[in-house]
Amino acid sequence: MKNIYFMGECMVELRAMSAATLHQSFAGDVYNSAVYLKRSFPQVATSVVTALGQDNLSKKMLERFESEQLDTQFVFAHDSKVPGMYYIETDAFGERSFTYWRSDSAAKKVVSFLNTDVVKQLSQGDMFFFSGISLAVIDENAREDFWRVVKQLKSAGVKIVFDPNYRARLWNSVDETKTQYDLAFGLADVTLPGVEDLTTLYDVHSVEDVIEYLKIYNIDEIIVKNGPESVITQLDNTLQSHTIIPVTNVVDTTSAGDAFNGVYLGARLSGKSIADAVQLGAKAAGAVIQQPGAIAPKDVFQLAMAKAGI
Repeated sequence: MKNIYFMGECMVELRAMSAATLHQSFAGDVYNSAVYLKRSFPQVATSVVTALGQDNLSKKMLERFESEQLDTQFVFAHDSKVPGMYYIETDAFGERSFTYWRSDSAAKKVVSFLNTDVVKQLSQGDMFFFSGISLAVIDENAREDFWRVVKQLKSAGVKIVFDPNYRARLWNSVDETKTQYDLAFGLADVTLPGVEDLTTLYDVHSVEDVIEYLKIYNIDEIIVKNGPESVITQLDNTLQSHTIIPVTNVVDTTSAGDAFNGVYLGARLSGKSIADAVQLGAKAAGAVIQQPGAIAPKDVFQLAMAKAGI
């Protein structure tokens, strides 16, 4: 059985249902990807690597992980921290805005739990996934230890997967971000950047610019997302362009990229070609953006993926 570890932060999601009503759920970029991978490819062992608290919301979050059939062996319980939280609003075009409370999130401390025994277990995996948000969230003084872990996993034969997923508000400066991303790209076997993520950082404005910029890192598999327009991939120096049919009924664009990532990686772990993986990832993203919130209802999502051939 193939397996993948998603390291990052899951948060409490609050979404306005009306002027006086909030809907509470759980979401976060790497968690969202893990959910959509597992729903689409249940044969892939899918684990979340994070830290929660010991409060009731943390317990409910853990129960949610388990209800999605995610492995929680590496979901650690911090004795004094709690999960981060965010409030989301969407406009008439499905574009979202967020308000965050995450400065004291338990997930910032996840690296402190990655001891020798844990790293040894993670080294048995096929893939280890983290994002730009994962990097930004962990304590700055823990980053050196984090990179030591990633290098150990890579040396053990685990494929390192990095999604830049840039959020400026989480970083002290562009220079700080670029320093960390340089380390990430240098260790990545697979990367899934969006053009938007890299424009501010590297002044690249097209899929072709992104591919050209990433050449210096010798990454095996590059998947560049350009919103609803297209996806370009590079595998072993072979470029392919993939046409994506855009969705017209856009309700909420939250988690579109996360859904693509999860289903794409699940497809690749299941032996599918890069072209088939892109199309399945695009179908997943299209299904998700037609529903409110980061995590679409399971029955709706699985019906959409069944129509796509999964």
